[in-house]
Amino acid sequence: MQLEYARYGLAQFRPVVGALQLLGAAGLIAGLMLPWAGQVAAGGLALMMLLGVRVRIKIKDTLLQTLPALGYLILNLYLFLTAY
Repeated sequence: MQLEYARYGLAQFRPVVGALQLLGAAGLIAGLMLPWAGQVAAGGLALMMLLGVRVRIKIKDTLLQTLPALGYLILNLYLFLTAY
């Protein structure tokens, strides 16, 4: 992953992104009991994935390389929009 972040030109943000991903995962789990927490976490993760797709397009990755980020964007956006 260190090499990937260097390829993206975002090596300095790797620890922050990792921490936000862990917080987002914890928020999704908490959302099983507190729907608002899951909704906030899903919204944050969707925003991160939107930025991830943008980075992939900017560095001219292939569609196949971009699909995982796009898939997670769609999944988290769905969770964000359908949480009660």
